[in-house]
Amino acid sequence: MKFQKSHLILLSLLSGVILSIGWPERGFPGLLFIGLVPLLMVEDQMIRFPEKFIKFSALFYSYPGFLLWNLLTTWWIVNSTLVGAMMAIVLNSLFMAIVFQAFHWTRKKLKSPIAGYTALIAYWIAFEYLHLNWDLNWPWLNLGNGFAAYYKWVQWYEYTGAIGGTLWIIVGNILLFRLLSNFQFPISNFKFPLQNSKFLLQYSIFIFFWIAVPIIFSLYTYANYKEDKHPVNFVVVQPNIDPYSEQYSLPPPTVIGKIMTLAGPAIDSTTNFLVAPESAIQENMWENDLTSFTSIRLLKQAITPFPRLNLLVGGSTFYQLAPGEPLPRWARKFTDTDGHYNAYNAAIMISSRDSLQLYHKSKLTPGVEILPSFKGLKWLENFALDLGGTVGSLGQDSLRKVYLTVNTVKVGPAICYESIFGEFFSEFVRNGAQVMIIITNDGWWGNTAGHRQHFSFAHLRAIETRRSIARSANTGISAFIDQRGDAHQATAYWIPAVIKGTVNANDKLTFYVKHGDYIARFMSYLAGMMLISTIGMSIKRKYF
Repeated sequence: MKFQKSHLILLSLLSGVILSIGWPERGFPGLLFIGLVPLLMVEDQMIRFPEKFIKFSALFYSYPGFLLWNLLTTWWIVNSTLVGAMMAIVLNSLFMAIVFQAFHWTRKKLKSPIAGYTALIAYWIAFEYLHLNWDLNWPWLNLGNGFAAYYKWVQWYEYTGAIGGTLWIIVGNILLFRLLSNFQFPISNFKFPLQNSKFLLQYSIFIFFWIAVPIIFSLYTYANYKEDKHPVNFVVVQPNIDPYSEQYSLPPPTVIGKIMTLAGPAIDSTTNFLVAPESAIQENMWENDLTSFTSIRLLKQAITPFPRLNLLVGGSTFYQLAPGEPLPRWARKFTDTDGHYNAYNAAIMISSRDSLQLYHKSKLTPGVEILPSFKGLKWLENFALDLGGTVGSLGQDSLRKVYLTVNTVKVGPAICYESIFGEFFSEFVRNGAQVMIIITNDGWWGNTAGHRQHFSFAHLRAIETRRSIARSANTGISAFIDQRGDAHQATAYWIPAVIKGTVNANDKLTFYVKHGDYIARFMSYLAGMMLISTIGMSIKRKYF
């Protein structure tokens, strides 16, 4: 059937709507298997009637759908920054449309549906992998994240990671589109070729098994997964300090007093960990002499009665570089001297040991904590979005540090945005973490889908690594998440809370932890080869 061009825009928007209502945490992810079908119908029209379309039509017609999807699912960013929301939504939609344009170009030049749709799979997954690993990272809408609220469907992420979910979704969309393309519309006048009926039946059965078998396997795995008993006792605090009006103005003794007032009644001699959220301490502490600061002294005093207790808390820290010390790209110059310093979003481990242990957030939020490091773009630092606290590109750690603790297991700290990155998160586990801790500050977005989506992604990290997680949010949602992805004692938004619970440690490594995003790496190589083949074929037809 030939569509009018206005209908193609409507089909594109339809894709945006379907993808949006399939998205967590309140959508139904089964819709993701048909979310790209209208866009594939649009692209197919361009192949069938090339004389009707210009060179970049695939980009122009797919962009409205991707823009609508980004807008409906991530609009809540505007609560923290209007400029940041516009950049994230507009640019991410453009990147997706460019991927779709590249797929169309490859299918057109190679003149092969199989090559074309293989290119779509490879290009999209390569794009998602790029989004996990560059300075402008924004993997929030990576398709595999779409099952975060229906995590019982994807227990097999322990083998593939969330990229496996992306592969599952894209192939499902292609299969369903190819099935529909065998019918002639309009429906009131369609014809079903008798000679193809057996093939279409077999094809339909294959599609059913493509979607159903992973779900059945996952439900079976979920029902039969048993945790080994290695109990670790946690107290998690949700202080509910307003990030806009309180967090960067309250005196350190007030903040520490609020944390310990909540935690005090829950702590006893059996408690292994006390966890407070990201950025809880805002005292502009210098790591060159960290123990001299009021917040650290007060916290060490508070845990003195509990020599077996390990306390993890987030804060902003700084480090003054010694003269002649190499300057990292995020180094900042003092305004009144020739010296330099680094600024960090840090997770600080405090215990009865004399030394403090620090981990610096390394997957930084674009536009807030990091700007592109490409040569010549350093000036963009001046436009970093001010959400309070330290502004501009922050320092990072090169290793995923695991804390040595007093009389208990090794733990890994993931700070806020880092919990979206599967392979990155798994590096803590590969380095020895037996339990994971997530500290975050989700109050920036208000009581919207943003903080609920962020929480739901932790289900996937627990499954990929088979590690229990203790999650402390400044305000909603704090919880304990077990190795199957189930959440326990989840707190409400914007209510001060403390939860006390036991999670099981685990020292076994999943296939995904051992091998990371191997699917994405393979698809990235394949995408490169297909792109080279497309360019080569284009040159050949133009000049030979």
